[in-house]
Amino acid sequence: MELVILGSGTGVPSLKRGSPAALIKAARQSILLDSGSGTLTRMLQAGVTYKDVDAILYSHIHPDHSADLVPLIFACKYQEDPRTKDLLIIGGMGFRDYFEGLRWVYGSSIEPQTFRIHIREVLTDEVEIGALRVTAIPLEHAPESVGYRVTSTQGKTLAYSGDTDYCPNIVELARGASILLLECSFPEGMKVKGHLTPALAGRIAQEAWCQRLCLTHFYPPCDHADIKKDCRNVFPGEVLLAEDMMRIRI
Repeated sequence: MELVILGSGTGVPSLKRGSPAALIKAARQSILLDSGSGTLTRMLQAGVTYKDVDAILYSHIHPDHSADLVPLIFACKYQEDPRTKDLLIIGGMGFRDYFEGLRWVYGSSIEPQTFRIHIREVLTDEVEIGALRVTAIPLEHAPESVGYRVTSTQGKTLAYSGDTDYCPNIVELARGASILLLECSFPEGMKVKGHLTPALAGRIAQEAWCQRLCLTHFYPPCDHADIKKDCRNVFPGEVLLAEDMMRIRI
């Protein structure tokens, strides 16, 4: 299983970091984790097209995490090279209403003709995507926020938070994970409700006994702080700082 960081930033424009998105490639499956603005281009850089993605897992529907959903579906309708396989889109409770709202706004522009879109809402659920098992659990950020745990046939596990504050569920989601891809929005001293700082991220990784921790979703102040040091003061394990187009073998 391979994790590709497509965007390690936020909704704040940056020449260094794109909006949140990541890609899981395993067992002939390609699963997209969120799709912030610019995701389609970075997918191409990673060697994946709009036709290749099997499923999209949305942590929540804030624009910085979902902006490229409409462009992705629209691209799938390209007449010269249309998508033909079905697309599974998973989100928290209320995601179906959100998608119906997009259909009301964009109409036939996002109505597939050569494939089908399957929408599934999750709260505390397990979903099989090919040979991968996906577990969802609610997290503390927006009302529809969920985190995901993806398990391969070899037993390798990736836990993904999207945006979250510290809560028991994120610890449970990350329990013993091969790698935890965790938001770390702000440096120490700049805590914002619904988001993590390096020390809180380290606390989650330590309590979950995950094997590796990869921090992402950095607002600009994070690039001027020693995020890794502040995290390792709490979590002694391996800490990675996400960069756009980083590839991590799991």
